[in-house]
Amino acid sequence: MTEENHAQEIAAGQRFAFGENWRRFLRSVDDGRIDTATRSLQKLLGVVDLKGLRVIDVGCGSGMFSLAAHRLGARVHSFDYDPSSVGCALELRRRFASEAGESWIIEEGSILDRDYLESLGTFDLVYSWGVLHHTGQMWNAIENAAALTAPGGLFTLAIYNAQGSWSDRWKKIKRTYNRLPGWLQPLFAIVVTLPFDLRMALSACLRLKPMEYVRLWTRYDKDRGMNRWHDILDWVGGYPFEVARPEEIFHFLRDRGFTMENMVTRLGNVGCNEFVFRREGEA
Repeated sequence: MTEENHAQEIAAGQRFAFGENWRRFLRSVDDGRIDTATRSLQKLLGVVDLKGLRVIDVGCGSGMFSLAAHRLGARVHSFDYDPSSVGCALELRRRFASEAGESWIIEEGSILDRDYLESLGTFDLVYSWGVLHHTGQMWNAIENAAALTAPGGLFTLAIYNAQGSWSDRWKKIKRTYNRLPGWLQPLFAIVVTLPFDLRMALSACLRLKPMEYVRLWTRYDKDRGMNRWHDILDWVGGYPFEVARPEEIFHFLRDRGFTMENMVTRLGNVGCNEFVFRREGEA
């Protein structure tokens, strides 16, 4: 039923085909990108490894960070609402972790499905990067994901930064993208992002540092192991779309028994604010 609902939402222009974007991204994945993703996860969490921990990747997408957690020694459970994303994660496991067996489980599921979530139990680390704001019920999704966190465990999430009227404008852009025929969508993404790219290129040239702009494309994978073009499509097309101010996330989770251990904000710019919370109680 999940697969049927998902296909209907995409056909109606109500949801971005995240999994298809990840499927194309998968062609460029290699050990270098995976190593970068693994280091970024270590940095965000402030850990060397995840040995002996149970980790759940909520909305696993390509499966890149599930693989990173697996390489750090965790027992990983990955799920995604998008059947194509599940397929990507399965392919990534086949290519880079064929020995994983039961230490890395991948399946379809929705963070809004309470019955499914109750069957999973709790985890030492709940990881959901740039996912919960695409559910159409962001606050319910955050609450449900938080409930998967064991006492003393970590809840890591990234949520789009609220920018007032700019966020409203982006929501309209994203809605338009998803209502266009598939062949027009990449062209629309170029038209939307071109002014921002030209501004960055001009700024770099005026500062006599043109290679700064060039490296934005050629070394984009050095941050989290991702790909700039596929991230652009995700950004322009990513719908449903909700946002939150950092303090809203802080208060929402504080009221549910979490303390914040780390935060990276975008200072009013586009992109995701990143948070690491710890659930109160004994591990």
